[in-house]
Amino acid sequence: MENILLLEDDFALSEGIKLALQSDEIIIHICRSIKDAKSQLSEKSFSLLILDINLPDGNGLELLKNIRKDSAVPVIMLTANDMETDIVTGLELGADDYITKPFSLAVLRARVKAQLRRSTPVQTAVEIEDMRFDFDRMEFYKAGQEISLSKTEQKLLKLLVLNRGRTMSRAELLDKVWTDGAEFVDENALSVTVKRLRDKLDGCKKLKTVYGIGYIWEK
Repeated sequence: MENILLLEDDFALSEGIKLALQSDEIIIHICRSIKDAKSQLSEKSFSLLILDINLPDGNGLELLKNIRKDSAVPVIMLTANDMETDIVTGLELGADDYITKPFSLAVLRARVKAQLRRSTPVQTAVEIEDMRFDFDRMEFYKAGQEISLSKTEQKLLKLLVLNRGRTMSRAELLDKVWTDGAEFVDENALSVTVKRLRDKLDGCKKLKTVYGIGYIWEK
């Protein structure tokens, strides 16, 4: 569950942002003053802060300055359209992104998702039974023996392993593995790559075919 603090004194705008962003995975905590925001920040941790600059009891940039003394939490600043100096100051103080008013809620939602992705730790080294996969170092072992995998096999293995327990459709795998811009990839390429991967992993039983749908790496 992601907790996001939204500091915005405009009631209609804050409620609109909450409606656009809140979901089963995201909770929006609205603050309408610096004082309220400081209280919330002292009580709980947040995955992301969305800070307006002009507030009834102070300046969002000063709050950002104080936050950056001991926190690297991602921050998106909300700025007036004609205040370039605020944008520059916000970025210099450590803001991760900004969006100028008026703005599209769809654009804000995309910016928020991007910041949450960047701040989420990604597990790149995985040990399963007698196998070890280190995707950062591109080192792969089975029963202590190093395995040589092609880039395509590595991408496929990473998708399946990091999503283990979830059936991934053939269409999703084709879309995410073959990202070189080719307009058409023969589905047979996926079947061949899966077979080669299984062979190199000595017939690994974790990698299963879900007939008519795709593949799954069992937990």
